[in-house]
Amino acid sequence: MDTTTSRARDVAYQLHPFTNLGRHETEGPLVISSGKGVYVSDESGREYLEAMAGLWCTSLGFGDTRLAEAASRQLHRLPYYHQFGGKANDVAIRLAERIVKLMPVPMSKVFFNNSGSEANESAVKLVWYYNNARGRHRKKKIISRQRAYHGTTMVAASLTGLPASHRDFDLPIPQVRHTDCPYWYRYGHAGESEEHFATRLAENLDLLIQREDPDTVAAMIAEPVMGAGGVLVPPKTYFEKVQAVLKKHDVLLIADEVICGFGRTGRMFGSETFGLKPDIMTMAKAITSGYLPLSATVISEEIYRACLGQSEKLGVFAHGYTYTGHPAACAVALEVLDIYEERDIVGHVRRLAPRLQDGLRRFSDHPLVGDVRGVGLVGGVELVPDKPGRGTFEPLGTAGALFVARAQANGMIIRNLQDTISVCPPLIISEEELDELLRRFGKALEETAEALPRR
Repeated sequence: MDTTTSRARDVAYQLHPFTNLGRHETEGPLVISSGKGVYVSDESGREYLEAMAGLWCTSLGFGDTRLAEAASRQLHRLPYYHQFGGKANDVAIRLAERIVKLMPVPMSKVFFNNSGSEANESAVKLVWYYNNARGRHRKKKIISRQRAYHGTTMVAASLTGLPASHRDFDLPIPQVRHTDCPYWYRYGHAGESEEHFATRLAENLDLLIQREDPDTVAAMIAEPVMGAGGVLVPPKTYFEKVQAVLKKHDVLLIADEVICGFGRTGRMFGSETFGLKPDIMTMAKAITSGYLPLSATVISEEIYRACLGQSEKLGVFAHGYTYTGHPAACAVALEVLDIYEERDIVGHVRRLAPRLQDGLRRFSDHPLVGDVRGVGLVGGVELVPDKPGRGTFEPLGTAGALFVARAQANGMIIRNLQDTISVCPPLIISEEELDELLRRFGKALEETAEALPRR
């Protein structure tokens, strides 16, 4: 297909997520037509190093024939079946068992969804169902955090702590509250250590729960590392102190592992890396390496038992999706888990993590770089106009958007979160490819600095 025609047809017929629609009509899309390993190619054949694993998800890279064949075999054998009314398929059963056995804390049951948004939506509905089953009909508020990202469905977008997800969508819903963002670089007081910052945030959380009335607060949701909020790694002792507050007020913890899950932080789950003991865990993205849509909401035995009793009382557990436990998606997920184990992908991440983190930190002395943070194979480099004063660009995202454009011109696809440049390559990236990523990053940084107006 002619590239110009393809771009024009996209503008004519598609509505794109998280896109400036007016600019898109003028500029059109970058149309990606193929991929192999850590590289993708556009319609003209130009190759790009995909430094974001798509949207944080293509952990095993592009063009993995084992995953394509797993999907094909399943599509030939049983392409679809539902799970309503006690029906099941053997692939979803095997995957649920594998997931429960992988959990870093004791868990009981897996509920399959199609996206991270739906996984978090299901988690909140299950919390409400659980508290109704226990007769705690007022305990329904969910605490999230400023700058959090938990998805775009009605509840998940409300949990998201980014204003763009709320504006003119009439969100958030009334049951959601937002507490402090654990962003030490921006919100720590002068001279305040990470530990003291964590203490202050935990105390503020305690005060919030008391103001709201602990009998009305049901759960808190948290990403181990906040992804779309700017690759925010929790300050030292943060989750230890936050979990003590939640336990004090009998508030459940939902760990959103949609980005961190399946090796990204150097452990199978971010909850292991940062010492979370969740009651519910949600996961998506790397569960299938992004090859097919699938997510999971995993619950404790206590929550399951309450749901069991309530469904017997009501006659049905009336929640689910047409594609819950889709056989082809589950077959791909099983193959992905096999590959993680056979190739020791988590060990590979731990071996390469210092190379990425040290490589990014080498940019710390650059006059445009205010902060560098990360863990495992995910990192963020924050660009600032005033390094000593930690200023921000006006409007926010000015430098970040320019960096993304320069990176693309240098053959690398990367993403800006306002003026933080996020790096999240496929977990299979080699040392040589990682060095090339860092080289292209440095070139884009220099070109961004040259293109920005002098202050």
